[in-house]
Amino acid sequence: MNTSVTLPDPGEYLSFALADEHYALNILKVQEIRGYDGVTRIPDTPDYIRGVVNLRGAIVPVLDLRMKLGLREARYDPFTVMIVLNLDGRSAGIVVDAVSDVVLLGADQIRATPELGAAVDTRFISAIGATDERMVILLDIKSLIDWADIGEAAEDAA
Repeated sequence: MNTSVTLPDPGEYLSFALADEHYALNILKVQEIRGYDGVTRIPDTPDYIRGVVNLRGAIVPVLDLRMKLGLREARYDPFTVMIVLNLDGRSAGIVVDAVSDVVLLGADQIRATPELGAAVDTRFISAIGATDERMVILLDIKSLIDWADIGEAAEDAA
């Protein structure tokens, strides 16, 4: 077990699907949920940065979470959703396959990420949430979003 890591706080988490797995992030980081619309591509950015959107006058970078996590590339369909996050006063959108629901996790339902060996990259996973119905992978959204890469894309779009 990974005992040196601080577990996330109990509370409400927005659950969403990527491929065949369920992930979740703290609901307090969610600004809004929108249907996925086209984005303006920015040349010479990492593949996982889909581009930027104009959200009520603010230029918001959009990341494809499948690509960022190394999953197979997504098909964009009517269920594809963009979750707009507010992280320390900055906004970013993440593209997911579908939003599932809001899950309430108590302290007894949040478990440390198991040690999976050096071949498995777990740096974006903060914990595992276990409910009666399923397990959800709790993402460490702050480590997932690379503001250096995103900042360059947003500046290029401005």
